[in-house]
Amino acid sequence: MRLTAFPALICAIVVASCGQRVEPFGVWAIDRTIDKPSDYPVPSVVQLVGTYSGTAKSGSGYFYDDVLEYRVWLHPERGAKDLASGEDYFAAFARYEAAAAFSKSTPGAEAPLALVQQLEWLDEPEPGHFDVKHGRRIAEWQPQWLALSKRSPTSVEDFLKNPHPASESENVTALGSSANPR
Repeated sequence: MRLTAFPALICAIVVASCGQRVEPFGVWAIDRTIDKPSDYPVPSVVQLVGTYSGTAKSGSGYFYDDVLEYRVWLHPERGAKDLASGEDYFAAFARYEAAAAFSKSTPGAEAPLALVQQLEWLDEPEPGHFDVKHGRRIAEWQPQWLALSKRSPTSVEDFLKNPHPASESENVTALGSSANPR
């Protein structure tokens, strides 16, 4: 995003939020701008950024098929404006870098998360035991997990030939398949 575009985005979000109410766990602001390359994958369908439900699974799966959006969750109890009756809400972005800049400059904001779609993934109900799952699963991931996790036609099969646990740097509790506690 050009340096002049970011202040304009912040100004537009602030003006739009005056008197605005948001559904709990709902989207408050949407930025679908992709005006330069990103170091992270961009959403598969940019026009859908900001249209996904605020409830999603958390982590898990080892592989993703598509990035849907980047989210910045806002928490009134941490200083964000109370626009959702004391509940959390989020801003949706097409580029990780825009989400990160917004997160750093906004009181009560979390670091960005990636919302991903999984069509085939691995469930690990107990350490070292993997079950292949199929279907549409939407989950929030740490953006750094995206680098080596894009599913190819043989990713799951190759992994099962030589399974390895999630890296130590990943949050072990995020590897479960429970619903996001938001």
